[in-house]
Amino acid sequence: MSFPFRTPARGVPAAAGAVAAVVLLAGCSGGGGSSDNGGEPVSGGNLVYATGDAEPTCLDPHVGGNYPQALISSQYLEPLVSRNSDGETIPWLASSWEQSEDGLSWTFTLREGVKFTDGTPLDAEAVKANIEHAQDPATASSTGYLALRKIKSAEAVDTQTLKLTLSSPDSALLESLSMPWVAIQSPKALERSQEENCAAPVGTGPFVVDKWVKQESVTMVRNEDYSAPPAEGWHAGPAYLDSITWRFIPESATRYAALQAGEVQVIDNAQPDTVKAAEGSDVIKHLDAPRPGASNRLELNSSKAPFDDPKVREAFVRSVNVNDGVSTLFFGTAKRSYSPLSSVEPLAYSDQSLFGYDLEEANRLLDEAGWTARDSAGYRVKDGKRLTLQFPVSTNQSIPAEQSLFEQFQATAKEAGFEVKLNLLDLSSWYGALAENNYNLVSAPYTKVGPDVLRILFHSDSTKPAPSGYFANLSQVKSDELDELLTKASETSEPAERERLYEEAQKIVLEGYYILPLYDQQNHFLYRSEVSGVKALPTVSTPTFHDAWLTN
Repeated sequence: MSFPFRTPARGVPAAAGAVAAVVLLAGCSGGGGSSDNGGEPVSGGNLVYATGDAEPTCLDPHVGGNYPQALISSQYLEPLVSRNSDGETIPWLASSWEQSEDGLSWTFTLREGVKFTDGTPLDAEAVKANIEHAQDPATASSTGYLALRKIKSAEAVDTQTLKLTLSSPDSALLESLSMPWVAIQSPKALERSQEENCAAPVGTGPFVVDKWVKQESVTMVRNEDYSAPPAEGWHAGPAYLDSITWRFIPESATRYAALQAGEVQVIDNAQPDTVKAAEGSDVIKHLDAPRPGASNRLELNSSKAPFDDPKVREAFVRSVNVNDGVSTLFFGTAKRSYSPLSSVEPLAYSDQSLFGYDLEEANRLLDEAGWTARDSAGYRVKDGKRLTLQFPVSTNQSIPAEQSLFEQFQATAKEAGFEVKLNLLDLSSWYGALAENNYNLVSAPYTKVGPDVLRILFHSDSTKPAPSGYFANLSQVKSDELDELLTKASETSEPAERERLYEEAQKIVLEGYYILPLYDQQNHFLYRSEVSGVKALPTVSTPTFHDAWLTN
């Protein structure tokens, strides 16, 4: 089986009015979510970007659908729509759209005159081919497949008009179509073998994949004919940079040292201590772009013992001291979350009262659940079995500070009698553990624009795997009441009703202790002062370098 690679007061929606826009720190100006060191843009030069995320096994984000793919593919592929800084959907490759009165069909008009970098024109047949590619089980998609699940058929009405017919109304369709995992590729290129397309997808973007040296770097060169920026915020015409070298440097200290030495100009997955060190620097600047969708959280596997007992789930949540760990390990770069959703999602609902550290309450709950005895090591036992939790951790997705946080959880949970077994795994092994249901706890980042991510993560349908083999409901919640709320929310476009339904759904997830919210999925980019014009897309917070230039 193959797996994709792939983070207020009670009753008050958190961060009302916030959107997935970029927050800029350490000397950056706030204009439109970009770095700007002043002066006129300069054409030319090669920008070197170093990523700490896992190297994708495929550069086509339709295949699998993880965040490392989104990071790089945002440079050469583009979606049908985007968002502005106010969170409103704006045109990109689609110039306009219309929804039918019953919500079961959408008609999109595509931009005229846009071509893929292989010369193929962007037309309705091209978009149709992309939707069918993402939905094809042979593509082994996860994120894209789930985002497009309600599309029953795609029809080219004429050259530039596409009609989508849905199985049921989808209030999140435009949010889904803004994501890089469903970005549009040349239909001619999609006819190649998957191996060929994975090596060099062909899009309409400002850069073109030129060369991929595995376990080293991907080189992208400027698309000299680029003409398709989104409706707001980008300059017209080709990128300023000649090229981008996208290097894979998994070790955080090595990545930061390369940035300091000027060997690279931009890095991602910056460690909290290096982000803190950059404050006030004249050389290293910071771009903070938290991801939309779900918060970073621990998911408690309710499908098997011991977390099939809600008292044990709550006891674990009460036994870990999250706040102290976050404050000591993250140096103010992460704010504690009490919501299933990111703080950049306007419909995020929080309930801090559910997640206070309370060792006495944890012990009381475990006693009530029948875990009354302790063995010689201090762990609780019941019917001769130790209270052990398997916790696989992806070293590709959890930065060292987060791994240290999990070690602190391990230590404080032991005081209540939990044995937490942290298993540090590479990404492939981590996905294998999930597929085999060999986990009780897991931290699994999932990025999707909008609150519909709740349906992906907590509807019982999502306990079934996508064609890639990955299933998103890792807490394995199966609740008829929750399913009904999430289904209704996905089908209504009435704002107040949508908010009410999503709030009720979040209450069930939080009050059932199916998750332990931690903080927003972190996107900390550090860049050198000679780089200007770096932006993060206000959809999934990936960087884009169309407007970037080097001042020396």
